[in-house]
Amino acid sequence: MPRTDYAFPFRIDQASRQGAQSPYAKHVDEMIRQILLTTPGERADLPEFGCGLRQLLFAPNSDALETTTQVMIQHSLTQWLGNQITLQQVSVTPGADGDYSQVQVEVAYLLTETQGSQVTQITVA
Repeated sequence: MPRTDYAFPFRIDQASRQGAQSPYAKHVDEMIRQILLTTPGERADLPEFGCGLRQLLFAPNSDALETTTQVMIQHSLTQWLGNQITLQQVSVTPGADGDYSQVQVEVAYLLTETQGSQVTQITVA
């Protein structure tokens, strides 16, 4: 039977009346999104958790900012999911049509458990 984990955000499955489940690859995708979109200090029980990607939307866009963001994402994902994934590539670009009020992040990774390649894409506006 394929591995499943609790869905994020946590919710109750209407049919079973238990915690909803997600396939393993989707669960890891959900964890990546949670890390990237959580600001450090936002979780009282784990203040170091998160990446703080949303804070960068208000910084002036430049090549240096994109590089810094890539490093920040790599560090956060390695710290919190280093035993779940192997990062292959992180790219940070302006939003669609060069919209600098948005940031598009693409994370390519290898699932450690299944050795399957996955890509997570997030647009932060």
